[in-house]
Amino acid sequence: MAQSLSLIIYEYPLNERIRTWLRLEDLFGKALFFIRASDHRSHHSALLAIFELTDVMTRPELKSELLQELERQRCALEGLRSHAAVDHERLGEILERVSASSQELHAMTRKLGQDIRDNDWLMGIKSRAGIPGGVCSFDLPGYHFWLHVSPEQRRQDLLSWLGPSLPIRTAVEVVLTLLREGGSISRQVASSGVFQLTLGGRNAHMLRVGVDSEMPCAPEASANKYAVNLRFTVVDKNQRPRTCEQDVPFELTFCTL
Repeated sequence: MAQSLSLIIYEYPLNERIRTWLRLEDLFGKALFFIRASDHRSHHSALLAIFELTDVMTRPELKSELLQELERQRCALEGLRSHAAVDHERLGEILERVSASSQELHAMTRKLGQDIRDNDWLMGIKSRAGIPGGVCSFDLPGYHFWLHVSPEQRRQDLLSWLGPSLPIRTAVEVVLTLLREGGSISRQVASSGVFQLTLGGRNAHMLRVGVDSEMPCAPEASANKYAVNLRFTVVDKNQRPRTCEQDVPFELTFCTL
């Protein structure tokens, strides 16, 4: 979920590939955000995000799917060079990013996340991190020591552990940018908080739903190849979600690669 102007944008992946890429984007963002901080608790959170990335990247086809998508996008974009209405400078920049990302992925020779799995010290921390309160100083004194070295040293270590997987981050960023930019926005209204739309053969890989941040509700989505169903529920932190009774205007984008 990301905020744009006065809208909150909710994204709903419609297949497992997009779902995985969105999770990776979120985890890379968290890891890098916490690495930039200086306190030891933030660096602990950064390491937890790196551990989660390692788990998500165990999906065996991840690298090959990204490479295939980058190549498919490269071919499609190359075909636009002959169109006079195309911004050729912008097109060249995108093609350069796609090609550079593909080359970085090809240069990755080790299994994704293997650097972390081969580090016995890190794997010892990872195994304890899954236990509530399992990384207290009396459980892992060596880790407690590391959390008290200089912030610069911790940051350098974290970047060295995250570094081998950064080509995956770049590829995911390139592909998701193309996915998000490939959709057209339509303005809709959910009557009494409910919206249904028949797809009529329209193909989509992800839905983006933009809702005014002042609206006290959030959308729940379900979709298949025939229809999209949205239910806007009132956000009440003390009760179970209930359907919003008022009409909800929103922006709907079908994103397709």
